[in-house]
Amino acid sequence: MSAFVEEHAPIIADADGFYLIDTDGNRYLDGHSSLWCNIHGHRVPEIDAAIRQQLDRVAHSTLLGLSNVPSIELAAALVERAPAGLNKVFYADCGAAGVEVALKIAWQYHRQKPQPDERDLFVCLGAAYHGDTVGTISLGGIDRFHSLFGGLMFPSLRVPSPATPGLSLNECLEQTEALLAENAERIAGFVIEPLVQAAAGILVHPPGYLSAIRELTQRLGILLIADEIAVGFGRVGTLFACEQENVSPDMLILSKGLTGGYLPLAATLVTDEIYNAFLGEPWQGRTFYHGHTYTGNPLACAAASASLRLIEANDVLANARRIEQFLCDFWKPRDSHPWVSSCTIRHRGTMVGIELARNDGTSFPPEQRIGHQVTLACRKRGVIVRNIGDTLVLMPAPAMPVELVQRLCEVSRESVGEVLTTFAPSP
Repeated sequence: MSAFVEEHAPIIADADGFYLIDTDGNRYLDGHSSLWCNIHGHRVPEIDAAIRQQLDRVAHSTLLGLSNVPSIELAAALVERAPAGLNKVFYADCGAAGVEVALKIAWQYHRQKPQPDERDLFVCLGAAYHGDTVGTISLGGIDRFHSLFGGLMFPSLRVPSPATPGLSLNECLEQTEALLAENAERIAGFVIEPLVQAAAGILVHPPGYLSAIRELTQRLGILLIADEIAVGFGRVGTLFACEQENVSPDMLILSKGLTGGYLPLAATLVTDEIYNAFLGEPWQGRTFYHGHTYTGNPLACAAASASLRLIEANDVLANARRIEQFLCDFWKPRDSHPWVSSCTIRHRGTMVGIELARNDGTSFPPEQRIGHQVTLACRKRGVIVRNIGDTLVLMPAPAMPVELVQRLCEVSRESVGEVLTTFAPSP
């Protein structure tokens, strides 16, 4: 059986628009948005200028006992655009930290609200991914990422993912309602990736699931915490995924594309009701004692505000919807894609997951690392993509021109065909 030769990872030295350039001068189309965070491409003049202008003022100062202009401006811009009711913003420095912030806020809120209780359980979906810190892996449900650390995790309540094969939407909601109702008095929050579970291999939720979960959590008095780290800022064709089902969560977590993919930053937005539970005299100890050194970093906030302005000025959301339609048209006619027709293709917005399989539909042995072999074949053709196990993930930037998305798809198709022909030749 033939095998592909492992290559050394390219060392990126430069960038040009939607291309990355390595130390040998090779150009690669950035087909995974630099791990799902790039929105407008690289070396974007408007974002570069915003950071340079902020450098002439101040690069960093703490938000502990102080504030700064860019963080205030960004908070106002996020509140203006977020689902109704999310009026307060707490900054962190990465997506996982933003989720940790939400967990701690929910925990403390229940102990300080007008009728306090001792809720101690968080709910998450099967195959969930919310980050790699101890708190966020406690919400995780992907064995390759999380199983080793079982002894470190706090217990959580896991409900079925609506993308579970063979499980109907009604069955999923019935099972979820039963679990939530049984534990409602203990549940501090329901943490969900709206519409798409990205790190699980682009698992797409059926229409109506998110709004049904919102109705259920409201009825049972459970906080809904929406993790839009991967799906926010145009990935699914709207600025926020929750918009598509008119859902206003109790908390909204943003990161990755928040700064256009330039600098680390996260924002956890909450309602006034939650915020008010932390108000009081200093000696009452109601403060949310959570601080990061780089919380609300002025450079990152300036980049984020510039990115938001660009999303609107360049109508990036309309472009994201054009990408979505192209991806649908490209991958839908399965009989026109030799070998790919045996694979499972999941798609929502600008996000595509291609679960690789033999031509008889069976899986490959893990030691063959088929997904990784496809990423190497794409790299050989000048395209950078990412695999999660044997699922190839395509994640073009929402502002990427459709002709470049077409190249991304064509190279991916060719690479899948090359690898599958080599590792699973026809009899």
